[in-house]
Amino acid sequence: MSKIKEIIKQIKEQDIKMVDFKMVDINGQFRHVTIPAESFSEEIMVNGIGFDASNYGYAVVEKSDMVFIPDPDTAMIDPFCEIPTLTMSGNAMIIDSPENKPLAQYPRNIVLAAEQYMKDSGIADTMLILPEFEFYLFDQVGWQVKPNSIAMEIDAEQSYWNSMNQGLAHIVPKQKAYHIAKPYDTSYECRSEMCMLMEQAGIKVKYHHPEVAASGQFEIEPMLGQMSKMADATMTIKYIIKNTAAKYGKSATLMPKPIYGEAGSGMHVHMLLLKDGEPVFSDDNGYSHLSETAHYFIGGLLKHIASLCAITNPSTNSFKRLIPGFEAPVTVGYATSNRSAVIRIPAYAKQPNERRFEIRNPDATCNPYFCYAAILMAGLDGVKNKIDPSKNGWGPYDFNLYNLSDEEKAKLQGLPTCLEDALDALEADHDYLTAGGVFPEILIKNFIKGKRAECRELSAIPHPAEFDKYYNL
Repeated sequence: MSKIKEIIKQIKEQDIKMVDFKMVDINGQFRHVTIPAESFSEEIMVNGIGFDASNYGYAVVEKSDMVFIPDPDTAMIDPFCEIPTLTMSGNAMIIDSPENKPLAQYPRNIVLAAEQYMKDSGIADTMLILPEFEFYLFDQVGWQVKPNSIAMEIDAEQSYWNSMNQGLAHIVPKQKAYHIAKPYDTSYECRSEMCMLMEQAGIKVKYHHPEVAASGQFEIEPMLGQMSKMADATMTIKYIIKNTAAKYGKSATLMPKPIYGEAGSGMHVHMLLLKDGEPVFSDDNGYSHLSETAHYFIGGLLKHIASLCAITNPSTNSFKRLIPGFEAPVTVGYATSNRSAVIRIPAYAKQPNERRFEIRNPDATCNPYFCYAAILMAGLDGVKNKIDPSKNGWGPYDFNLYNLSDEEKAKLQGLPTCLEDALDALEADHDYLTAGGVFPEILIKNFIKGKRAECRELSAIPHPAEFDKYYNL
């Protein structure tokens, strides 16, 4: 109640006119409801605001009425509203349930349940994660899908394809943009403002820089943070990236593969576990200074990687990124400093409290709450069942997997090559997610059903490249 009183005081002192409540749908997209600040009260913070969860993808119509309980710890001034607005996220609860029973399908509740499952296991009490946010900034973008016209057109002024149009010749060669400086880094101020807004929102930023793709690809990387808080932060980071881009007259996308022939955008997730403040993954005598528990955690991720892909890479476009030749992982395996394996152990993390690894296949089309919770549950399953990645033939692969012969590559296990295959894997392998009731079975079924419908819809639409291949046959 003291925090609620502080918010009421803040509303008065800062002359806040509107209070905004941000909810998350099944696809990981913000929805929101706004009330006049004068209507805000302690009662709303305690009893919440009703909403129809069926429109969010969580519940059937007959049992869809839910209540949203704001979390005062997430309160912040929305920097993109001209009218002074205080915004909060929170949790969804079931109406008329004893003590506001959480809606088990709601993303924020799932990530909290996963953290509790970890604590109950005794393996660790804290998971720290660091997601890397790769994205494109375009100067123009448009598309249409009509019976007589299917088209997409994108432009980035700095791109190599504008070498005859850009009068000052500030052109970046194809796939040569990594860390490129001004005057070629034309969106520097835009990204710096993004980072300053993240800092204002309480999200510590490690750095930002241009990424490989010449057509406006960049990265912002925050500092390590507690998993549930970083899930909230992920939503805020995406919100800031997109809205700041719009302020600068640009369009931001975290879509995995928006441009054919250029690097895709991933959301690599670094992770480590702590117990009583001590690192669980560190061992000076282990491979790459990782403990046995860390290796079992890796084993769990690799065992369940095909089904994980349905959650960490839940778009058909995701699998256009997961192809050889663009530093995207395509091989089920682990190694040190090797970007071609799904699990990469960074060699620069030398201190015991920094020793960790990253899973490289996720992208930002995922629901971050589902993604991070699923990663934790897969890893814990590996620890519980002592799944040794080396004994299962998953590495370590301390060499460039892209340089193997076709015969050698054929011996390796690969990621799913399309969303349909990943959904098949999730349908067959999700007991590790439902352990402890963390992921409700009904949510997994609804998620698979919705994604299969997406696949059917997109597979029925003719592609312009098909005209190139087949029109004159």
